[in-house]
Amino acid sequence: MGCCPSKSADSKANRIARWRSTGIVALRDAKLKTFPDEVLDLDKSVRTLDLTHNKLVEIPMEISKLVNMQRLILPTNLIERLPINLGKLQSLKVMILDGNQITSLPDELGQLVRLEKLSIAGNMLTSLPETIGSLRNLSLLNVSNNKLKYLPESIGSCFSLEELQANDNLIEELPASVCNLVHLKSLCLNNNKVSQIPPNILKDCKALQNISLHDNPISMDQFQQMDGFQEFEARRKKKFDKQIDSNVMIGSKGLDEGVDL
Repeated sequence: MGCCPSKSADSKANRIARWRSTGIVALRDAKLKTFPDEVLDLDKSVRTLDLTHNKLVEIPMEISKLVNMQRLILPTNLIERLPINLGKLQSLKVMILDGNQITSLPDELGQLVRLEKLSIAGNMLTSLPETIGSLRNLSLLNVSNNKLKYLPESIGSCFSLEELQANDNLIEELPASVCNLVHLKSLCLNNNKVSQIPPNILKDCKALQNISLHDNPISMDQFQQMDGFQEFEARRKKKFDKQIDSNVMIGSKGLDEGVDL
Protein backbone atom coordinates (compact mmCIF):
# COMPACT_ATOMS: atom_id res chain seq x y z
CA MET A 1 0.00 0.00 0.00
CA GLY A 2 2.96 2.30 0.58
CA CYS A 3 3.51 2.67 -3.16
CA CYS A 4 0.09 4.19 -3.86
CA PRO A 5 0.81 7.76 -2.74
CA SER A 6 4.04 7.89 -4.75
CA LYS A 7 2.22 6.49 -7.80
CA SER A 8 -0.41 9.17 -7.38
CA ALA A 9 2.26 11.83 -6.97
CA ASP A 10 4.01 10.57 -10.09
CA SER A 11 0.86 10.66 -12.17
CA LYS A 12 0.07 14.17 -10.92
CA ALA A 13 3.59 15.32 -11.70
CA ASN A 14 3.37 13.73 -15.16
CA ARG A 15 0.06 15.43 -15.79
CA ILE A 16 1.42 18.84 -14.80
CA ALA A 17 4.50 18.27 -16.95
CA ARG A 18 2.24 17.40 -19.90
CA TRP A 19 0.14 20.51 -19.36
CA ARG A 20 3.26 22.63 -19.21
CA SER A 21 4.73 21.17 -22.40
CA THR A 22 1.55 21.18 -24.50
CA GLY A 23 -0.08 24.30 -23.09
CA ILE A 24 -3.41 22.43 -23.06
CA VAL A 25 -5.22 21.81 -19.77
CA ALA A 26 -8.32 19.65 -20.27
CA LEU A 27 -10.33 18.63 -17.20
CA ARG A 28 -13.79 17.93 -18.56
CA ASP A 29 -16.34 16.13 -16.39
CA ALA A 30 -13.96 16.10 -13.42
CA LYS A 31 -16.56 17.11 -10.78
CA LEU A 32 -14.46 20.19 -9.96
CA LYS A 33 -16.01 22.77 -7.63
CA THR A 34 -13.03 25.13 -7.69
CA PHE A 35 -10.18 25.89 -10.07
CA PRO A 36 -7.24 23.59 -9.26
CA ASP A 37 -4.29 25.51 -7.80
CA GLU A 38 -1.87 23.47 -9.89
CA VAL A 39 -3.53 24.86 -13.03
CA LEU A 40 -3.33 28.47 -11.84
CA ASP A 41 0.32 27.89 -10.88
CA LEU A 42 1.16 27.06 -14.50
CA ASP A 43 1.08 30.80 -15.18
CA LYS A 44 2.34 31.61 -18.68
CA SER A 45 2.37 27.98 -19.88
CA VAL A 46 -1.39 27.66 -20.42
CA ARG A 47 -2.69 28.27 -23.96
CA THR A 48 -6.01 26.38 -23.70
CA LEU A 49 -8.04 25.75 -20.55
CA ASP A 50 -11.05 23.43 -20.93
CA LEU A 51 -13.10 22.81 -17.79
CA THR A 52 -16.34 21.84 -19.52
CA HIS A 53 -19.13 20.27 -17.45
CA ASN A 54 -17.92 20.67 -13.91
CA LYS A 55 -19.47 22.33 -10.85
CA LEU A 56 -17.51 25.57 -10.84
CA VAL A 57 -19.36 28.47 -9.22
CA GLU A 58 -16.79 31.19 -9.83
CA ILE A 59 -13.68 32.06 -11.78
CA PRO A 60 -10.96 33.11 -9.33
CA MET A 61 -9.14 36.43 -9.63
CA GLU A 62 -5.91 34.43 -9.91
CA ILE A 63 -6.90 33.45 -13.45
CA SER A 64 -5.25 36.72 -14.48
CA LYS A 65 -1.91 34.91 -14.07
CA LEU A 66 -2.65 32.89 -17.23
CA VAL A 67 -1.54 35.77 -19.43
CA ASN A 68 -0.80 33.66 -22.53
CA MET A 69 -4.12 31.80 -22.52
CA GLN A 70 -5.86 31.97 -25.91
CA ARG A 71 -8.86 29.68 -25.31
CA LEU A 72 -11.01 29.64 -22.17
CA ILE A 73 -13.67 26.94 -22.40
CA LEU A 74 -16.05 26.74 -19.42
CA PRO A 75 -19.52 25.65 -20.63
CA THR A 76 -21.97 23.76 -18.43
CA ASN A 77 -20.84 24.89 -15.02
CA LEU A 78 -22.55 26.97 -12.32
CA ILE A 79 -20.63 30.21 -12.84
CA GLU A 80 -22.56 33.32 -11.81
CA ARG A 81 -20.13 36.13 -12.63
CA LEU A 82 -16.81 36.88 -14.29
CA PRO A 83 -13.90 38.43 -12.39
CA ILE A 84 -13.32 42.15 -12.94
CA ASN A 85 -9.65 41.54 -13.76
CA LEU A 86 -10.68 39.41 -16.75
CA GLY A 87 -9.30 42.14 -19.00
CA LYS A 88 -5.75 41.13 -18.08
CA LEU A 89 -6.10 38.03 -20.27
CA GLN A 90 -4.84 40.00 -23.24
CA SER A 91 -4.03 36.92 -25.37
CA LEU A 92 -7.56 35.51 -25.21
CA LYS A 93 -9.11 34.75 -28.61
CA VAL A 94 -11.92 32.32 -27.72
CA MET A 95 -14.17 32.35 -24.66
CA ILE A 96 -16.98 29.79 -24.32
CA LEU A 97 -19.31 30.19 -21.33
CA ASP A 98 -22.53 28.54 -22.53
CA GLY A 99 -24.86 26.96 -20.01
CA ASN A 100 -23.86 28.78 -16.84
CA GLN A 101 -25.79 31.18 -14.57
CA ILE A 102 -24.14 34.46 -15.50
CA THR A 103 -26.40 37.49 -14.98
CA SER A 104 -24.09 40.26 -16.19
CA LEU A 105 -20.74 40.84 -17.89
CA PRO A 106 -18.15 43.26 -16.47
CA ASP A 107 -17.18 46.37 -18.41
CA GLU A 108 -13.65 44.96 -18.43
CA LEU A 109 -14.82 42.52 -21.12
CA GLY A 110 -14.02 45.30 -23.58
CA GLN A 111 -10.32 45.01 -22.72
CA LEU A 112 -10.12 41.59 -24.42
CA VAL A 113 -9.21 43.23 -27.70
CA ARG A 114 -7.90 40.04 -29.36
CA LEU A 115 -11.15 38.14 -28.73
CA GLU A 116 -12.50 36.53 -31.93
CA LYS A 117 -15.22 34.24 -30.60
CA LEU A 118 -17.49 34.86 -27.61
CA SER A 119 -20.24 32.37 -26.84
CA ILE A 120 -22.32 32.93 -23.72
CA ALA A 121 -25.60 31.26 -24.70
CA GLY A 122 -27.89 29.74 -22.10
CA ASN A 123 -27.20 32.14 -19.25
CA MET A 124 -29.30 34.82 -17.53
CA LEU A 125 -27.99 38.02 -19.11
CA THR A 126 -30.40 40.94 -19.21
CA SER A 127 -27.97 43.27 -21.01
CA LEU A 128 -24.53 43.44 -22.59
CA PRO A 129 -21.96 46.07 -21.59
CA GLU A 130 -21.44 49.03 -23.93
CA THR A 131 -17.73 48.19 -23.84
CA ILE A 132 -18.41 45.19 -26.08
CA GLY A 133 -17.93 47.64 -28.94
CA SER A 134 -14.18 47.62 -28.21
CA LEU A 135 -13.96 44.01 -29.44
CA ARG A 136 -12.86 44.96 -32.96
CA ASN A 137 -11.59 41.44 -33.79
CA LEU A 138 -14.76 39.63 -32.72
CA SER A 139 -16.11 37.54 -35.62
CA LEU A 140 -18.69 35.43 -33.75
CA LEU A 141 -20.99 36.48 -30.92
CA ASN A 142 -23.52 34.01 -29.53
CA VAL A 143 -25.84 35.37 -26.83
CA SER A 144 -28.80 33.08 -27.55
CA ASN A 145 -31.13 31.84 -24.80
CA ASN A 146 -30.65 34.69 -22.35
CA LYS A 147 -33.03 37.44 -21.16
CA LEU A 148 -31.75 40.28 -23.33
CA LYS A 149 -34.26 43.00 -24.17
CA TYR A 150 -31.91 44.90 -26.46
CA LEU A 151 -28.43 44.90 -27.95
CA PRO A 152 -26.20 47.89 -27.16
CA GLU A 153 -25.65 50.60 -29.76
CA SER A 154 -21.91 49.94 -29.47
CA ILE A 155 -22.37 46.53 -31.14
CA GLY A 156 -22.00 48.42 -34.41
CA SER A 157 -18.34 48.99 -33.56
CA CYS A 158 -17.56 45.24 -33.65
CA PHE A 159 -16.41 45.76 -37.22
CA SER A 160 -15.13 42.19 -37.79
CA LEU A 161 -18.41 40.54 -36.75
CA GLU A 162 -19.54 37.88 -39.24
CA GLU A 163 -22.06 35.92 -37.21
CA LEU A 164 -24.47 37.23 -34.58
CA GLN A 165 -26.69 34.70 -32.81
CA ALA A 166 -29.27 36.09 -30.40
CA ASN A 167 -32.10 33.55 -30.60
CA ASP A 168 -34.49 33.00 -27.68
CA ASN A 169 -34.30 36.37 -25.97
CA LEU A 170 -36.74 39.26 -25.43
CA ILE A 171 -35.27 41.63 -28.03
CA GLU A 172 -37.76 44.09 -29.51
CA GLU A 173 -35.56 45.96 -31.96
CA LEU A 174 -32.01 46.20 -33.21
CA PRO A 175 -29.86 49.30 -32.84
CA ALA A 176 -29.35 51.24 -36.08
CA SER A 177 -25.61 50.74 -35.63
CA VAL A 178 -25.84 47.12 -36.85
CA CYS A 179 -25.84 48.65 -40.32
CA ASN A 180 -22.12 49.35 -39.74
CA LEU A 181 -21.36 45.61 -39.65
CA VAL A 182 -20.18 45.34 -43.24
CA HIS A 183 -18.73 41.84 -42.75
CA LEU A 184 -21.88 40.39 -41.14
CA LYS A 185 -22.95 37.22 -42.98
CA SER A 186 -25.49 35.67 -40.61
CA LEU A 187 -27.99 37.26 -38.22
CA CYS A 188 -30.15 34.91 -36.13
CA LEU A 189 -32.93 36.35 -33.97
CA ASN A 190 -35.45 33.53 -33.76
CA ASN A 191 -38.02 33.64 -30.94
CA ASN A 192 -37.71 37.25 -29.87
CA LYS A 193 -40.12 40.21 -29.98
CA VAL A 194 -38.68 41.94 -33.03
CA SER A 195 -41.31 43.95 -34.89
CA GLN A 196 -38.91 45.84 -37.14
CA ILE A 197 -35.25 45.90 -38.10
CA PRO A 198 -33.15 48.90 -39.19
CA PRO A 199 -34.46 49.96 -42.63
CA ASN A 200 -31.00 50.10 -44.21
CA ILE A 201 -29.64 46.80 -42.91
CA LEU A 202 -30.00 44.92 -46.23
CA LYS A 203 -28.53 47.80 -48.19
CA ASP A 204 -25.61 48.55 -45.86
CA CYS A 205 -24.65 45.03 -44.70
CA LYS A 206 -23.46 43.94 -48.10
CA ALA A 207 -22.05 40.59 -46.89
CA LEU A 208 -25.33 39.49 -45.29
CA GLN A 209 -26.51 36.11 -46.64
CA ASN A 210 -28.76 34.81 -43.90
CA ILE A 211 -31.36 36.39 -41.64
CA SER A 212 -33.38 34.15 -39.35
CA LEU A 213 -36.43 35.74 -37.68
CA HIS A 214 -38.78 32.87 -36.87
CA ASP A 215 -41.34 33.56 -34.13
CA ASN A 216 -41.16 37.35 -34.18
CA PRO A 217 -43.90 39.91 -34.91
CA ILE A 218 -42.12 41.16 -38.06
CA SER A 219 -43.82 40.12 -41.32
CA MET A 220 -42.40 38.84 -44.59
CA ASP A 221 -44.08 41.73 -46.41
CA GLN A 222 -42.21 44.27 -44.29
CA PHE A 223 -38.98 42.48 -45.02
CA GLN A 224 -39.50 42.26 -48.78
CA GLN A 225 -40.23 45.97 -49.01
CA MET A 226 -36.92 46.99 -47.47
CA ASP A 227 -34.23 48.75 -49.48
CA GLY A 228 -31.64 46.28 -50.69
CA PHE A 229 -33.93 43.24 -50.56
CA GLN A 230 -33.24 42.24 -54.19
CA GLU A 231 -29.48 42.40 -53.66
CA PHE A 232 -29.85 40.38 -50.45
CA GLU A 233 -31.89 37.79 -52.34
CA ALA A 234 -29.16 37.53 -54.97
CA ARG A 235 -26.51 36.91 -52.28
CA ARG A 236 -28.72 34.40 -50.52
CA LYS A 237 -29.40 32.53 -53.76
CA LYS A 238 -25.73 32.53 -54.67
CA LYS A 239 -24.87 30.98 -51.31
CA PHE A 240 -27.69 28.46 -51.69
CA ASP A 241 -26.56 27.49 -55.20
CA LYS A 242 -22.98 27.14 -54.03
CA GLN A 243 -24.13 24.71 -51.31
CA ILE A 244 -25.97 22.65 -53.91
CA ASP A 245 -23.04 22.74 -56.37
CA SER A 246 -20.68 21.57 -53.65
CA ASN A 247 -23.05 18.72 -52.87
CA VAL A 248 -22.89 19.72 -49.22
CA MET A 249 -24.73 17.48 -46.81
CA ILE A 250 -27.20 19.79 -45.12
CA GLY A 251 -29.60 19.03 -42.29
CA SER A 252 -33.32 19.55 -42.63
CA LYS A 253 -33.04 23.14 -41.40
CA GLY A 254 -29.96 23.77 -43.48
CA LEU A 255 -31.62 24.34 -46.83
CA ASP A 256 -32.62 27.53 -45.24
CA GLU A 257 -33.54 30.09 -47.79
CA GLY A 258 -31.56 32.64 -45.86
CA VAL A 259 -34.61 34.55 -44.78
CA ASP A 260 -36.64 32.85 -42.08
CA LEU A 261 -39.65 34.74 -40.80
